[in-house]
Amino acid sequence: MTKVLFVCIHNSARSQMAEAFVNNAGLENVKAESAGIEKGKLNPVVVDAMKEIGIDISGNSTNTVQEKIDSGDHYDYVVTVCDQASGERCPVFPGNVYKRLHKEFPDPSAFQGSYEEKLDFTRKVRDQIKNWIDEFVKEL
Repeated sequence: MTKVLFVCIHNSARSQMAEAFVNNAGLENVKAESAGIEKGKLNPVVVDAMKEIGIDISGNSTNTVQEKIDSGDHYDYVVTVCDQASGERCPVFPGNVYKRLHKEFPDPSAFQGSYEEKLDFTRKVRDQIKNWIDEFVKEL
């Protein structure tokens, strides 16, 4: 079983979407999880954007990197999905990891505007993540 951990700041948006896309890709030997530097709250706009494409993440919990470290879990891939252009501090996951990757995506939690404007921007990020995940899983 190949295990992938997606990490961002609060585990409220990007890492949750990436986890869901991998786990819904129909791969029998791959399992994805996600975590953040700090425990956050699931972003409701992200939940709605994912529901639009038939993926329900509303029951997901948010996790911290420290919880993953404390659990002793091993990951084949740790992928940070932070946006360094916004000055976010991407975490480092210590321990024995086969491969560390970084892919920048804008943070839906930082979007300003009406609900519809936030949803529209979140859709764009969702689709960017989906497209990248489609390529990533081909490598697995």
